[in-house]
Amino acid sequence: MAWQLDAAPWTSADADWLIIGIPESCDLSGPIANLDTALGGQLTRLKEAGDLTGKLSELVPLRGVQGLDKVSRILIVGLGKPEQQTEAGLHKAFVTAVRQISSKEKQRVAVAIPQVANLTPETAVQVIAAATQIGGQGQDLYRTERQRYPLSNVQLLIQPSDNLNLLKDAAAAGIIIGEAVNLTRELVNQPPSVIFPISFAARAEKVAQDCGLKCEIFDENWLKKERMNAFLAVSQGSVQPPRMVVLEYNNAPADAPVLTLVGKGVTFDSGGLSLKPTDGMLTMKCDMAGAATVLGTMQAIARLKLPIHIRGMMGLTENMPSGSAFKLGDVMHARNGVTIENQNTDAEGRLVLADVLSYAVDCGTDGLIDLATLTGACVVALGEEVVGAFSNHQGWCDQLLAASKRSGEDTWQMPMWDHFNELNKSEVADIRNTGGRWGGAITAAKFLEKFVGGRPWVHLDIAGPAFASSNKPYREGGGTGVMVKTLVELARGFARP
Repeated sequence: MAWQLDAAPWTSADADWLIIGIPESCDLSGPIANLDTALGGQLTRLKEAGDLTGKLSELVPLRGVQGLDKVSRILIVGLGKPEQQTEAGLHKAFVTAVRQISSKEKQRVAVAIPQVANLTPETAVQVIAAATQIGGQGQDLYRTERQRYPLSNVQLLIQPSDNLNLLKDAAAAGIIIGEAVNLTRELVNQPPSVIFPISFAARAEKVAQDCGLKCEIFDENWLKKERMNAFLAVSQGSVQPPRMVVLEYNNAPADAPVLTLVGKGVTFDSGGLSLKPTDGMLTMKCDMAGAATVLGTMQAIARLKLPIHIRGMMGLTENMPSGSAFKLGDVMHARNGVTIENQNTDAEGRLVLADVLSYAVDCGTDGLIDLATLTGACVVALGEEVVGAFSNHQGWCDQLLAASKRSGEDTWQMPMWDHFNELNKSEVADIRNTGGRWGGAITAAKFLEKFVGGRPWVHLDIAGPAFASSNKPYREGGGTGVMVKTLVELARGFARP
């Protein structure tokens, strides 16, 4: 997508569509008043008739308008009440608008950047620029007649008095973040015959080459030497060999703290011998969303040239049933020496993460975050649009939650009381891989805590928000790219926990 940012009147737009945002107060002043004058009072008449309310994400399309030389179609999107005019509200409004007009190919769009009381002009430009990317990508990768097309050109119109250079930087950052979200979404939406451990690793290597990231890809022989027996147990039922990818970006002083992201990358989860039913397996191409999020985040951070030292680690495997699959009752020796009794082969993600987290600790890290579509229990607890956060370090968790709030992504901290450890105890090993029915998201997090070596750590259970079950006006179904924006925001201001 080509884009440009111009300090020019809204009436000068040159596009197939002009998108303007109007608050619920419908205050037709400033540049909106000038546009209304050029349109012969059409906006005023719509307001008086009650057809223009400004409610959040409400769309009013105008076709065949008169009075503008280079635009004949205008799409008005509501910005809502003042308290709704946040990053999340602005994102929702403009993704809704872009989705409305992205059903046709090669659409040229001009976007009038509104003044939003709760946001700086730079933040508004970044959010809207990202929305123009995200709203134009669908999940219909293999449909003959696609329902969603990327915009061919976006013109961002700002007020002549605004700081042009700062806003250009903000727009460029928004495009980069939007592209990173879309990379994550696309990987999640690909079928498991296309994205499997080796192909995912190759894609990560290509991203690294394009962005200047250091990339290491480790095979099953290396995993054996590193004693990653829990990880390998999950992979042994599949004909697809496992891989571990480590990306590194260092644009910081020698004594700077190190941030590490770890992503669960189960590229297809059948449940193993604890086989899922068909309905539960249909969307299990999304079980690598944690790894995809790490890859998208690493791409964005490198392209933004943030002054940070960060590693991204992705454990990649399939979980399949076969004569060689790991079995109920098996005991695995994890990399850090902890023995694990397997009581459910569908509780496999925590086994992969256990060994990768242990490796991350030994590589040296000051702040550790893992992301995983880990438990249905977290979806039961928080629903499909809220990320669960679990941590052993309140200050570190607070940094993550603050970044999440600034980015407009909903995250809720869950308890991590020690008594939940009792549910993970095994009669034959140090720990078992399932804590039973109650508090399942918490017992999974308490399991992972055994492998972080006391480092400041946050576990993000993205099982609900990572994959949307259906389309909504403000969101495409399928992969969502949740938490990419939050992690980039966290990286911007990363400080030693």
